[in-house]
Amino acid sequence: MERTMPRDYYETLGVPRNASKDDLKRAFRQLARQYHPDVNSSPDAEERFKEINEAYQVLSDDQKRAAYDRFGHAGLNGMPGGFSGGIPSMEEILEEFFGGLGGFGFGGFGSGRRRRGPVQGRDLHQELRLSFEQAVFGAEIDLDVTRRETCSVCRGSGAEPGTQPRTCPECNGTGQVRRVQQAFGFNMVNVTDCPRCKGRGQIVDTPCHECHGQGIVTRARTLTVKVPPGVDDGMQIRLAGEGEPSPNGGPPGDLFVVLDVAHHEFFERRNNDIILEVSINVAQAALGDIIKVPTVEGESELTIPAGTQAGDVIRMRGLGIPKLRRDGTSSGRGDQLVVVNVEIPTRLSKEQRRLLEELGRSLGHEVTPQKARGLRDRLADLLAGN
Repeated sequence: MERTMPRDYYETLGVPRNASKDDLKRAFRQLARQYHPDVNSSPDAEERFKEINEAYQVLSDDQKRAAYDRFGHAGLNGMPGGFSGGIPSMEEILEEFFGGLGGFGFGGFGSGRRRRGPVQGRDLHQELRLSFEQAVFGAEIDLDVTRRETCSVCRGSGAEPGTQPRTCPECNGTGQVRRVQQAFGFNMVNVTDCPRCKGRGQIVDTPCHECHGQGIVTRARTLTVKVPPGVDDGMQIRLAGEGEPSPNGGPPGDLFVVLDVAHHEFFERRNNDIILEVSINVAQAALGDIIKVPTVEGESELTIPAGTQAGDVIRMRGLGIPKLRRDGTSSGRGDQLVVVNVEIPTRLSKEQRRLLEELGRSLGHEVTPQKARGLRDRLADLLAGN
């Protein structure tokens, strides 16, 4: 049948000229349920639906709609895209508007059952405990993992070697069954895994003696995890392909190793710096001294300047945490920040008391009030270069 000039597109969809895109979608869905050839056996249903589909293609496209509003049908001549002469199935319409409705389809629309493609196996997560030093310098650590793996005897088929699985007669090998339900004025189909083959699409008559027909066995493995320098608590290392196998021939999942860094006896981490608190006596603070302090590299000498105050911070450059990059390499290191605590003695010998009294007389007894400043303030000053 030869087609005449199409009707006004807004009239075809039954919407006003200022209709929103949501209005267009609602109108198209309603008309599709009424005139789609899969549900309407009238002789003119196919031609009527082509008009509806063409109208929706134009009005749902901003550029085409603007040209049509200005010049009518003539404004669409030569525009890219054109119109498909075919009719989309209701499953395709459902996919466009609803994204599949989470496993529901329209009953009676479309001709074939679609088998699900291969999916990736399940990812695994496992914790790995690290010492503070291992997090700083990196390490290679063996990790015991218990996981499900493809059976090496039957290679995942579930069938005893020398035999083959057969196609499931319940789902014809699709792994899915459909049940039709009436809802919203049309047939809805609930798609579920086949209960007979449990979604595999095959039946095993002679199960493998190793995996008992499952195609999967549980095994303990020891994997070597390469921990890069500079990692922190809570970070994850991805071991590609070390997760569980796919249930239908897809790639295996991944193993995510979650790092748990132990607390250190002396050190505290702040970004890429290491914080260490040390205590000195009054004489060392007043006169200055050279003391030995722990670092992640071992014991090192630290110069205490004369006149050091309680809470002062001394920077030991390059003795902090390696700066970890996204690619797992490191560039440079942070610093070790030594926070000085001046201890005031609570018990003095007679000689010590005499000497301090003499020092006190020479210094006088003037009191100079000062604003209280905590460790956070002093660290902020240090980082600001003050």
